[in-house]
Amino acid sequence: AAPALLCGLLAAVAAVAEGGRALPQLSDDIPFRVNWPGTELSLPTTGVLYKEDNYIIMTTVDKEKYKCILPLIASGNEEEEKGYKGPTPGELLEPLFKQSSCSYRIESYWTYEVCHGKHIRQYHEEKETGQKINIQEYYLGNMMMKNPLSEPGKSGRKFPFAFPVQIPTKNIEGQMTPYYPVELGNGTPCSLRQNRPRSSILMYICHPEAKHEILSVAEVTTCEYEVVILTPLLCSHPKYRFRASPVNDIFCQSLPGSPLKPHNLEQLEKQQEMLKTPFRRVKEEEMPSTKEEKFSSIHKPVAVGSHQLLTVGTTHISKLTDEQLIKEFLSGSYCFHGGVGWWKYEFCYGKYVHQYHEDKESGRTSVVVGTWSKEEHIEWSRKNAARTFYLREDGTQTVRMVSHFYGNGDVCDLTDKPRQVTVKLKCKESDSPHAVTIYMLEPHSCQYILGVESPVICKILDTADEYGLLSVPS
Repeated sequence: AAPALLCGLLAAVAAVAEGGRALPQLSDDIPFRVNWPGTELSLPTTGVLYKEDNYIIMTTVDKEKYKCILPLIASGNEEEEKGYKGPTPGELLEPLFKQSSCSYRIESYWTYEVCHGKHIRQYHEEKETGQKINIQEYYLGNMMMKNPLSEPGKSGRKFPFAFPVQIPTKNIEGQMTPYYPVELGNGTPCSLRQNRPRSSILMYICHPEAKHEILSVAEVTTCEYEVVILTPLLCSHPKYRFRASPVNDIFCQSLPGSPLKPHNLEQLEKQQEMLKTPFRRVKEEEMPSTKEEKFSSIHKPVAVGSHQLLTVGTTHISKLTDEQLIKEFLSGSYCFHGGVGWWKYEFCYGKYVHQYHEDKESGRTSVVVGTWSKEEHIEWSRKNAARTFYLREDGTQTVRMVSHFYGNGDVCDLTDKPRQVTVKLKCKESDSPHAVTIYMLEPHSCQYILGVESPVICKILDTADEYGLLSVPS
C-alpha cells in the first residue's frame, strides 16, 4: 500500500513537472523525496517554490487519506532565457572552430585528437627499431559541410551543424546538464558494420574553468561515439549554464481519521531497519583516522554516453607546501576527495579507494571500492601498462600517466566478486597549483576506473618505476 502511494505521488509530480502532461513511465530526471511532517508544517521559503493550493489528495488501499503539497518544478531562469538576445551557441563556439585548435586526451593505449570544426582522430604511436614510428589511427568523424543550416533567429549566419530546437540534457546523479551537439560523419570505414563510416557526436558542455578539454570518449554503439568536451564559451548563454537539480520535497499531511504516516510504510521502514543492522556500513567515527583538511569545491557533472555516468569535482585540496603535500600524499596520510551527487570519493595513495555518502542523521556510509596490495598491483602491471609516456619535441620521453590496481573491495551484489578499481594518476596543469579533479567510471559492473588529475601529480610522475610506483622527488 505504501509503495503504491509513493509511486502514485511521484507519477503525479512527474506529470506536474511536465506541465500536466501524463507520462508513459516514471522519469527519474527530477529527484523527489516524500516527507511526513505531521500536524506542524512550515513550507520552505527558499529554493523550490510551494503554494498551498498546489496539492493532491492521495488515498492508500487501507483508506488512509493524505493531502500532499507538491513543489512547483520550473526553471528559475525562465525570464532571463526569454529576454536573452545574445549570440546563439553556434556563434559562441565559432571562434573555437575558426582557430583550428585541437584538444587531446591520452588514455592507456589510445590518444584522442579533436580538431574543433574539422575531425576527431584516435591513434596509437609505437617506435620500432631504427626510431621508425608506426602509427595506428582511425578517424571517428569528419565535419561535413554539404548542407549547412541556419540557426533560428540568425538568418544569414550559417554553420556546419544545426541548432537543436530542444536543448538535450544528460541526467547525472540527479542533475540535468545541457549540452550542444555537433555531429561528425564520414570517418574511417568500420569493418564490423559493412564498412559504414564511423561517426561521432561532440557534446559541448559549459564549464567556466575549462580550456576545451576532452573529458571522455565513449563508443555508445559499434563505431559510433560520444565525445564530451568542456568549454567556457557556452557559459554566457543562459540555457547552457550548469544548474543543480536539488531533491524536491513533497509534504504529505494526514487528513482526519488517518495516521501521521501510512501504517504499511511504518511497518516497511521498521523491517528495513532491522535488516540493515547486521550489515551496517562502517560509520565515519569508526573509520581509521586519515589526515584531511576542510576543502572548498567547484563541482561540474557531465555525462559520458548513454551507458556510463561520470562525475567531475575540482577540489582545492591544501595550503601545504608542495614538498609537504607530496610527502604526505605518497605516505597515504593525506587523501584526495572529489565527486558530487549522492556518492563522493576518497583516494588515499597506497591504501584504499572509498566511495561514501554523508548524512546528518545516519553519519557516513562507506563502500570499499578497492584496497592496495603492492604484490597484486605488480602482478597486474605485468599484464597492463602501468606507465604512459609522452614524447617531447626534443625526442625525450616523459611520463604522462601512471595506473595502479586496487583490488579486494567490498563484495559486489551483482557479481558476487570483490570490487576493484584502476586508479589513473594524470598530470593536469591548472591556475591553482593545489587543485585536484576526480572522476569515476564503471565500464563493467563493480570494476571501476578512478581518474585523478592534478598539478601536484605533475611533479612526481617522472619518479615512476617500471611498475608505475611513485616516490618523493630527490
